[in-house]
Amino acid sequence: MESLIQWFRPLGDLQNNAEAMQLLFACLLGLAIFALLIAVMFVVMGLSDPLRRRLRNLEPSGGSGAKNAQSGTWEWLGPMGERLVPSEEEAHGRIAQELRRAGKRSPGAINLFFGLRLLLLVVPPLLVLLLVVPFVRLDPLVSVMLMICSSIMGYLLPRYWLEKTIKRRTRLLRRGLPDALDLLVVCSEAGLGLAAAIQRVARDLEISHPELANELHMFGLQSRAGMDSKAALRDLEERTGVDDIRGLVTTLLQSMRFGTSIAMTLRLYAAELRDKRTQEAEEKAAMVSTKMLFPLIFCVFPSFFVVALGPPLLGAMAALGGR
Repeated sequence: MESLIQWFRPLGDLQNNAEAMQLLFACLLGLAIFALLIAVMFVVMGLSDPLRRRLRNLEPSGGSGAKNAQSGTWEWLGPMGERLVPSEEEAHGRIAQELRRAGKRSPGAINLFFGLRLLLLVVPPLLVLLLVVPFVRLDPLVSVMLMICSSIMGYLLPRYWLEKTIKRRTRLLRRGLPDALDLLVVCSEAGLGLAAAIQRVARDLEISHPELANELHMFGLQSRAGMDSKAALRDLEERTGVDDIRGLVTTLLQSMRFGTSIAMTLRLYAAELRDKRTQEAEEKAAMVSTKMLFPLIFCVFPSFFVVALGPPLLGAMAALGGR
């Protein structure tokens, strides 16, 4: 806390100096304009790239309005973020894997992510500077802090969205896995192979669990394209990042390796997963009493004490005052 106070102490000293505050405000305005010009330069350089223009001309012109709007957005944000993508292989691979787990598997997803981050880093301070500061009488120090906070929030917002999307998609995949396992057991016992059973289950789950159906459709496309089933299962595991799917993939790979029955393996894993879900439900039910303790203490008990003990206490105070 003391280090934070020492960090903001020079800003408090600058507040008393009008010339210094004007100079600081002019410097921040210049930096914002410079960042905006750099972003515009990135857009122009990306749009004028001959290779990108030829690839865009080779794409099919048909498509829905949503797809056209998305491609138009990518044309603006993609070139902005292309030069901000980290060059380190580890950081690049981590961001790409997180985007895949969020369901964003397009080739320009990484460029779009960093372009959106740059846009949200530059635009909110400019909006505060152009729309809030001229019309609202604020202290110069408050205006500078508001611009800095808006820029930081704009920079962190895409990361927050990515984490929330991954958590939501992981929850949806885990929710649809028991139904998929039951259908896989039925299809396998009916005589279908693993790839054919997964494709049939993907068609049946398109309405109830579209996220899981999309992942299973991707497995079917990879299998039809000539990819080995083991490699496709490994890619399914890395693409989803769900522990239950990772256990399913490991179980299926062991069954393929040792030559055991896939139907029996799926039935055993479905029973194991069902027991695991039951244990998780029992654990959450056991935690309800502990979680209800704090609302009871801080919300219910005070009002109960006021209703139950209020009139006797008032009567006792009146009796003691009269005596």
